Amino acid sequence: MRIGLLGTGPWAGMAHAPALQDHPDLDFVGVWGRRVEAAEELAERHGVRAYAEVDALLAEVDAVAVALPPAVQADLAVRAARAGCHLLLDKPVATTVEQARAVAEAARAAEVASVVFFTSRFVPEIEAWIAEQAAAGGWFTARAQWLGAVFTGDSPFATPWRREKGALWDVGPHALSVLLPVLGDVRRVAAAVPGPGDTTQLVLDHEGGASSSLTLSLTAPPAATGSGVELRGASGVTSLPDTPFEAVAALKRAADALLTATTTGEPHACDATFGARVTEILAASEHLLSQHPR
Repeated sequence: MRIGLLGTGPWAGMAHAPALQDHPDLDFVGVWGRRVEAAEELAERHGVRAYAEVDALLAEVDAVAVALPPAVQADLAVRAARAGCHLLLDKPVATTVEQARAVAEAARAAEVASVVFFTSRFVPEIEAWIAEQAAAGGWFTARAQWLGAVFTGDSPFATPWRREKGALWDVGPHALSVLLPVLGDVRRVAAAVPGPGDTTQLVLDHEGGASSSLTLSLTAPPAATGSGVELRGASGVTSLPDTPFEAVAALKRAADALLTATTTGEPHACDATFGARVTEILAASEHLLSQHPR
């Protein structure tokens, strides 16, 4: 499958480009970026073509991988779908409900496959744990923490969109991607309140009957960073496995999922429709959070 890369930032350089180049069933065609010089540099590093015009790249590939800020990604994803390109998207799909639904609808209308790279969902040990807990059922409550130090250290990921939208939109999708397949969709965001820095605390009511609490931050002290999920229910207590994460390997598995979806015609669990649902939940949380000024 011929695939192009949209984006030239740190994530594109350290994860997307190496994964696309190394994947045995992908033909990495080229790179487009909002800065031509950055696209040329990344393309030269990987021996592919830099495209000055995005439509020129879309015309020559079967699929695109996107490593761009959510608002930019959403508009280009719609454009790519309408050009007949399958979509390997980053999370969140968008930061407005309107944009996220537009991506999902464009993919459906064009009958292209889509996979959103919720990173935890493409780590085999974590995906196996999620499937096991979903099958067990009977969960009473869950507690999730996703704590980063992006804004308290010297991180290349302290990007403008993350500074504007904060942990809710950056690490919130990770937590939801683990909780929703186990506890069911969110019926109601019961509470959303701010904590220190950009920290957000959520309480969610799930269709399966369980409640969950989430603590999300990109301003945690470096020594306090990490992620975890604990479930409590009829079968006892269980925690998300502490598994090392390797970005390129996980992204290659996401590409595998996209290839499978294109071959079988069966939507992946983390498709653009799921991505849009995550955006809806985050937008509802953001609305509640706005009632508690920091």
